[in-house]
Amino acid sequence: MSIASSLASLLPRRLRSLPQAPVLGLHAFGHSLLLLMAALLWLYAQQGQARALAQWVWLDIVGEGGMTLMVGVWLIYVRASRPAGLVTSLLCLGLAGMLLGGFVDTLDEFWALPKSLLWDNALESTLTPLGMVLLTCGLHQWRREQLVLNAQLRQRERLFRDHRRVDGLTQLGDAGYMAQQLLLERAEGREGSLVMLGWQGFEAVARRHGLAEADRLLQAAAQLLLLHLRGDALLCRYAGDRFIVLLPGLAQGNGYGDSECQVLRAALAGFAYPLPGGERLQLPVLMTSVGTAGPADPQELLAQLAGRLA
Repeated sequence: MSIASSLASLLPRRLRSLPQAPVLGLHAFGHSLLLLMAALLWLYAQQGQARALAQWVWLDIVGEGGMTLMVGVWLIYVRASRPAGLVTSLLCLGLAGMLLGGFVDTLDEFWALPKSLLWDNALESTLTPLGMVLLTCGLHQWRREQLVLNAQLRQRERLFRDHRRVDGLTQLGDAGYMAQQLLLERAEGREGSLVMLGWQGFEAVARRHGLAEADRLLQAAAQLLLLHLRGDALLCRYAGDRFIVLLPGLAQGNGYGDSECQVLRAALAGFAYPLPGGERLQLPVLMTSVGTAGPADPQELLAQLAGRLA
């Protein structure tokens, strides 16, 4: 089994199935890296003297070899998780430099090279520092990338991020995310309004037109509501066709808060979803709201809102 296969086997199956991003246009980046490692191994075997087993320093072997292995795992994770681009290229090249530097240090534990050879010292002194410089540049660009992504996700997340609380269909936060958000809002002394919207008779859509069409309707509705939200509002999916909107700073009964609620209701009520046969689907909209302040547990508050729309 190759080194790449060994490292890849450590990853979750779902991550291993993702396409790997090309690095600076090199679609065979992983193979090129393995060839470089194989070439280094051949050079050490050809020009070095194998150390006897009694000369092996197991602490160094485990430490340097383990570090090299972990850098390889990081590299596979980055390539399997990110799309192609400048940030991915810098991160991968930086990790590749650190991987090769650690690999050279590990090979030194098994072969002793003549003092007349200078290339091994040059590799040890340049590969890892060069990799760290490239990785640092990649992290700087990654930070700038994250600032852009944060702006794009402003209405989908607020104050904190938890990928485990994202609804797979609409890519919005789920009920648990909204409950955690309400706890943070209360801890910081912020008041606002919590609005829940849904359709009357949505179940009939799934029965008549199929689950796939009902899912597409929900996805389209999520995008529509995002377009009508204030910049600091938060939209989540509660369950089924129920959406939850947090309007921070707009207490229930406040004129501005009521106006925002009516805007969202009108947007959803006026939405005519196009069906495959050319028919336009419009459903009656249900809406209720409550203030976020109070002693009620956030989960109970959300259940109370859902009960009103039942």
